[in-house]
Amino acid sequence: MLNAALELFNERLPHKPYFSDDLHFGVRIAGKERAILAKYIQFNQPHTMFWLGFDVDRAGATIDWSDRNAPAPTLTITNPENGHAHLLYALATSIRTAPDGRMKPLKYAAAVENALRKKLEADAGYSGLICKNPNHEHWKIAVWQPELYTLDWLADFLDLNAANHKEIVADYGLGRNCMLFDKTRKWAYRAIRQGWPEYEQWMNACYERAIAYNLQFAAPLDENEVMGIAKSIAKWTLKNLSKDGFDEYVKRTHTHYIQSLRGKRSHGGGRKSLNNPWVEIGVSRATYFRNKNKYKKNET
Repeated sequence: MLNAALELFNERLPHKPYFSDDLHFGVRIAGKERAILAKYIQFNQPHTMFWLGFDVDRAGATIDWSDRNAPAPTLTITNPENGHAHLLYALATSIRTAPDGRMKPLKYAAAVENALRKKLEADAGYSGLICKNPNHEHWKIAVWQPELYTLDWLADFLDLNAANHKEIVADYGLGRNCMLFDKTRKWAYRAIRQGWPEYEQWMNACYERAIAYNLQFAAPLDENEVMGIAKSIAKWTLKNLSKDGFDEYVKRTHTHYIQSLRGKRSHGGGRKSLNNPWVEIGVSRATYFRNKNKYKKNET
């Protein structure tokens, strides 16, 4: 069972993972053959998540998920010196984290991830970039669940009803991808109209904005992920939001007739005829309801 889990882990590694033998000196990047020898390694691919990973910094982390009625991890990778562990849950279907992926499944995955983190009482500051490498002899490895998880199966252990929209895009894990994409694209929809820039200039503007939003997270996303989000938004907005297209949209939605109707609605005129018939008739609300039947006969 352990060999199968390790084989799955190694198979799903990025081609050039981040790795480190000592986190005090930061991380480096190299081919899988070199990185797989290190104590710490990047376990998910840049735009694809095969594992939900959690950092549990307390003694007994290897087993106390059971006391919390949490689902069994696929792998626990434990530091024998203090009992702290990384808990990894292998997914049957990977989660596309790139901004060209569908946002609805990503938000669902973020909600599951966040609810599971709370149940495990895992470290909310964990970036999720690297984990203890289960191939390294320094760590103690255990396999608890050989079957691959679906998000729905994990959700069966969790209370997602309490998760509102803000929690789904929380400052943690997948939630950061959702939040960064949403905030940057909303800014881009407005900002592109200020001059309709060329691609390079626009790409740099989107990247700078995404970087600024990313720095607001307690554990910012990796720079490559930020660049991917910025690039996707820059390309989409340039392709779909042109000056000619915007002028046509304004022409189509701001005709004299439509503006007139909007003006009436903004002053209550559009709603009075539907919901305030006493205004149309020219009587008070109380008078209208006292003589409602008479007025209705007159209307018909």
